[in-house]
Amino acid sequence: MSAQAITLGCRLNFAESEVLKARAPDGSIIVNSCAVTAEAVRQTRQAIRRARRERPQARIVVTGCAAQLEPDSFRGMPEVDEVLLKDFDRPTVAAGFRQRVRSFVAVQTGCDHRCTFCTIWQARGPSRSLPFEAIREAVACELDGAAAEIVLTGVDITSYEGGLGQLCERLLAALPNLKRLRLSSLDSVEMDEALLALLPEPRLMPHFHLSLQAGDDLILKRMKRRHSRAQAVALVERIKTARPDASIGADLIAGFPTESEEAALNSLRLLDDCDIVAAHVFPFSPRPNTPAARMPQLERELVKARAARLREAAGKRRSAWLDGLIGTTQPVLIENSAKGHTDAFAPIVIAGSGRGDTGPARIMGRTEGALVGVFA
Repeated sequence: MSAQAITLGCRLNFAESEVLKARAPDGSIIVNSCAVTAEAVRQTRQAIRRARRERPQARIVVTGCAAQLEPDSFRGMPEVDEVLLKDFDRPTVAAGFRQRVRSFVAVQTGCDHRCTFCTIWQARGPSRSLPFEAIREAVACELDGAAAEIVLTGVDITSYEGGLGQLCERLLAALPNLKRLRLSSLDSVEMDEALLALLPEPRLMPHFHLSLQAGDDLILKRMKRRHSRAQAVALVERIKTARPDASIGADLIAGFPTESEEAALNSLRLLDDCDIVAAHVFPFSPRPNTPAARMPQLERELVKARAARLREAAGKRRSAWLDGLIGTTQPVLIENSAKGHTDAFAPIVIAGSGRGDTGPARIMGRTEGALVGVFA
């Protein structure tokens, strides 16, 4: 039996898992862990135990951010055969989901920032950018396979050496068959002028997921974020002016230490002010050895309640966005089993369509979670 990968967390992890799986001996199970929240670490341990129950003879190797931060803890689990730690000095280009319609290609790893709630910089080390030629070759390889869309991913891709905008420009110029280029999470304050100038490019997909985290200036300072609320709103206005069809996603943390009700409401209002239609809401989770863990904490039930309120409001905005697309014609890529996404990353189902089908689709209605359309 070939090696299996169980991946938790971010798109970068998924890309790296493909590389690890290809190198692992047959019969192995690679568990690529996540440490972004305490819940992510709990789910990693749960996945390890489940893997051992389901495949008692497999060799289980644990890697990723949680293993990097707590290697002895994972080595102590009876289900684990090996903990594989990263070599910060030898980053490699990772291309994930080979032979899939959408493929993730890592261009960068690590982070030079020190947000007070985050341990990922400890797990992945300083920011390191991969060479352009290696990235170009990885993208070309994916395109030569089945990939119709490339997603550039990393821990902090806007910190790419030389600028993310220039990287995108060079890739689009070097690879005319790269028809769909998508970006993973972006640090709004690091979006360079070359990238902003590239926004009208039709080959750049019009969905921008921003690492905003909060909508209150005092909380942003205590998080040690490098942007203000006004800067986030101004950036979205600039994106929308340059690319009216763009959709905005965002990461938001609810219940950060010292967060007042007014501060929480400022984050709630940010959904409207930044036209966020794809919010990833995280209840604050204190991580070991971080400044935020030493700040005055909110009651857990209050944190959960604020996260639920933020999710509910975000859900209503997303529903209204999807409803607003009914009756329009949208460019679509079908990824699997008649399911796909519009260019702005609205999920869609087109009956009778096949993997890799692409083109304009008429939006006829929607289910609870996806648009329903027909190819025009």
